[in-house]
Amino acid sequence: MKTSEKNEIIQLFENQFNEKVDFFEMLPPSGSYREYCRLKNSNRSVIGSINIDVKENTAFLSFTNHFRKNNLPVPEIFAVSSDLKKYLQEDLGNVTLFDFLSTTREKEGFSENIILEYKKVLQVLPQIQINAGKNLDYSVCYPRAAFDKQSMMWDLNYFKYYFLKLAKIQFDEQALEDDFQVFSNYLLSAESDFFLYRDFQSRNVMLKNDAVYFIDYQGGRRGALQYDLASLLYDGKADIPQSIRLQLFEFYLAELKKYILVNEKEFTSYFQGFVLIRIMQAMGAYGFRGFYEKKEHFLKSIPFALKNLKFLLKDVHLPIEMPELINVLDQLIHSEVLKEIGQTKSNLTVRVTSFSYKNGLPVDPTGNGGGHVFDCRAINNPGRYHEYKNLNGKDLEVQNFLEQKSEIGIFLNSVKSLVDQSVRNYLKRGFTNLSVNFGCTGGQHRSVYSAEKIAAYLQNNFPVNVVLIHREQQSK
Repeated sequence: MKTSEKNEIIQLFENQFNEKVDFFEMLPPSGSYREYCRLKNSNRSVIGSINIDVKENTAFLSFTNHFRKNNLPVPEIFAVSSDLKKYLQEDLGNVTLFDFLSTTREKEGFSENIILEYKKVLQVLPQIQINAGKNLDYSVCYPRAAFDKQSMMWDLNYFKYYFLKLAKIQFDEQALEDDFQVFSNYLLSAESDFFLYRDFQSRNVMLKNDAVYFIDYQGGRRGALQYDLASLLYDGKADIPQSIRLQLFEFYLAELKKYILVNEKEFTSYFQGFVLIRIMQAMGAYGFRGFYEKKEHFLKSIPFALKNLKFLLKDVHLPIEMPELINVLDQLIHSEVLKEIGQTKSNLTVRVTSFSYKNGLPVDPTGNGGGHVFDCRAINNPGRYHEYKNLNGKDLEVQNFLEQKSEIGIFLNSVKSLVDQSVRNYLKRGFTNLSVNFGCTGGQHRSVYSAEKIAAYLQNNFPVNVVLIHREQQSK
């Protein structure tokens, strides 16, 4: 986020609430180009959003207003900038359904506690699709008002160009295009006068106060019921066991029947088709972000997608013939290149530490003895000024000082180049530990800021485990 954008969203907060911001932090990036931050003081905490795509923002804000009028659990919008590029929304905390699933699964396996959370979600889903879909202003949908032929062909070609070609899968392009036409025509024959969330997956469900909330529905449009259910149950990294998928599928059908009549056989056939196109759409995204943009953590989702695809191909029964598409998908699940990606596991832990030179260099508990020590003392020191003495590098005032009155940005860009080289090399060689240390006079301002920024950078760009330690802060 640019300094000017940060200042603008802080101003939006202060104008809306007539209160000062005491704490500001950037939130980890998601799969989109939107940026999120948290702004806090002693009275409230809100999420700030910045997105230059005004049409997308308009859809999100319009849908939110409509959903809240229908008593659906979505975030409240507090303020919107005049240019529609920035807005403040309710802070629903940090725990997504995926986070809950991951932490609970480590202790309990895919337990009844996880299943109960999924059932909460599936109880609300028909309300979103059917009740809230009525009287919705679909004219604000972006980029399409419906999951129509054009939308499907975009997804299928996204998969073709950004996954198949980059994964070096061989295919007859005309034959595959013909199958795309047959496949999309079949999916279009499903009843589709419902609200389609579009990205209904575990990272877009928040858990707070024993309730579920929904975010990131700006891509919503008219569509079939099966698509969102497919998105949730075949969410790649959620890796839901098949027996539980079937259980949740039956639970959803029971909930759905409270709203409309359901032909189960027909619904199930279409569901298999929408599972398939959803997996292909997701693989296109993994290919674009992973193969093309070189963001390695997106590649970690590929083995989960392949696992889902392999299972689906065993049992899929569609009333259409798609020989070239089936051939391509079969190549995918047997691809040695993709198997290698799937087998690549990172055991590299990067310890990022801030410290004071007064208390000596950090001790490496791993015994590795390598890594980097970066001296931040050449950076203009906020600690020399009275107003910053009792603050640290996580406080907004210190962040603003360093970003506006020092060369910390240039310094960290150089750090990234050096650390990148080590991380990539360590990953290739199978090393397990790397230390990255930032020292300054007191271990309070410059080193803390630097450690925070580099830890977030590594977490978001490499398949590594990051341990962040502020040594002098912990000792207080």
